[in-house]
Amino acid sequence: MAEEAKEIPERPKEGEAAAPKDGEEKGPSKKALKKLEKEREKAEKKRLQTEKDAAAKAAADANDVSKGDYGDSPIIGSAEYTAPGLKRVDFSTLGELEDGNEVAVRCVVRNARSQSAKLAFLELREGFHTIQAVIAASETLSRQMVKFVASINPESVVDVIGLVKEPKEPVKSATISNREIHILKIWVVAKAEPQLPIQIDDAERPLPAEGSEEGASGDDGRPLVGLNTRLDNRVLDLRSMLNHAIMGIKGGVSRLFEEFMWEHGFQQIWSPKILGAATEGGSNVFELKYFNTSAYLAQSPQFYKQMLIAARYKRVFEVGPVFRAENSNTARHLTEFVGLDLEMEFNEHYHEVLDFLEDMVLHIFNGLRTRYKKETDLVRSVYKVPEFQLPESGKVPRIPFSEGIKMLREAGEELSDYDDLTTPQEKLLGKLVLEKYHTDFYTLDQFPLSIRPFYTMPSGINPQNSNSYDLFMRGQEIMSGAQRVHDYELLCKRMRSFEPPLDPESPGFRSYTSAFKYGCPPHAGGGFGLERIVMLWLGLPNVRLASLFPRDPSRIMP
Repeated sequence: MAEEAKEIPERPKEGEAAAPKDGEEKGPSKKALKKLEKEREKAEKKRLQTEKDAAAKAAADANDVSKGDYGDSPIIGSAEYTAPGLKRVDFSTLGELEDGNEVAVRCVVRNARSQSAKLAFLELREGFHTIQAVIAASETLSRQMVKFVASINPESVVDVIGLVKEPKEPVKSATISNREIHILKIWVVAKAEPQLPIQIDDAERPLPAEGSEEGASGDDGRPLVGLNTRLDNRVLDLRSMLNHAIMGIKGGVSRLFEEFMWEHGFQQIWSPKILGAATEGGSNVFELKYFNTSAYLAQSPQFYKQMLIAARYKRVFEVGPVFRAENSNTARHLTEFVGLDLEMEFNEHYHEVLDFLEDMVLHIFNGLRTRYKKETDLVRSVYKVPEFQLPESGKVPRIPFSEGIKMLREAGEELSDYDDLTTPQEKLLGKLVLEKYHTDFYTLDQFPLSIRPFYTMPSGINPQNSNSYDLFMRGQEIMSGAQRVHDYELLCKRMRSFEPPLDPESPGFRSYTSAFKYGCPPHAGGGFGLERIVMLWLGLPNVRLASLFPRDPSRIMP
């Protein structure tokens, strides 16, 4: 038999290692070995450079004349911390200090910018005040410190010690334009991340116009941040001076309301917000589990205010939360808001109470004009709305509901004598009143009985009307009120006449109705929505802007 031909192996190509013989392990190719060598050389160069940089930094640090005068503070409260020796001053006083005064301040960095390796600028903020800060390298201030200052992330909290100086020219970008701080020492107390979900400068600008999409451009051509994005990042949004001003106004309304109540002999009360039954005969209540039964969040303190009048408290008021389970996704409705409520006795006529209410609202408005002018002007500079027009005390237009209907008909509206007004009709009436009476604040009186709650007193003039009233700002209702039925028999009759009828002896009403069995004086009152007053005073486009963390049918977070 012929001998079989032997298989001749292929020669390796240039640059490749020879194929291993049977039983031998395959080694790396020359190409792979060369690549590994290059990576080793690269790593070695990087190591040497790192060591060189570290040595250079160590040498620089050793020669840093500002060492110990800047850097990151330890976490205050969890590590040893030495406070600056100087007493900290408020920004509100900086503009009045003499040139050269040394001060210590704790503030927020709004922005930082490097002008050169030897010069950097900061914009510092405290409350409504901003000031420019400067740092320049010198024999006593190092370049390292300048570099550190220029690298501080916006919104970081810092402690600064520096000299107050008068700038060569007024600093137009700061609210304190006649002074600047020349930094001597600076420490970062709380560092902000470099990337923020929204910019604080964007929160200083208005919302996109109604109907515009997220990102629509403002007058300056920059995109505007929409309401949902702002509310999703509400903590950052609330940092803006615009929102600080809005919340300052809100606190002012509450303060002025309480002030007027105390000055006029009212007793402050705190009624329960968890109820055992859905009161006032409405269905717009939030039900919650209460141990082994159901309970409900209060729609208003109405029953308790009246029960306290029956308990011989002549005048009562309350500032507290109100819950309305209304699926109203509008710019003026919230499911939780702050109610300003009051109830009081009167002697001869319910207009005694209406006179008081109108004067109280004028007290609030005049107080906002004087004590909160700075905040009001700031917000109105962003939301370009006309100044709120006010009547004089005792001259608030008090328009019978029938007269309001007549004014609307003359303007082309079609509605009957006893129809409730729609929101567009209310706004139209507000424009008509402004044209006729030159005021944005007025009262509608004697509403139809059919559109008011069962505890409203029927009118003695026209039984189809009631002794009830609403107060309006810019054509939108801010308060609903009335004389209440204080007679037990009449109250029961009114309840049973409703459709569907209400049972005065049911568990949800018994405690309330029985209070009138034992003699209750005539009384009247009303309830205001705090956020709506703020919205309309400032001309805000949405009531959610007047709530810290608003609640509506689609938002319960944050």
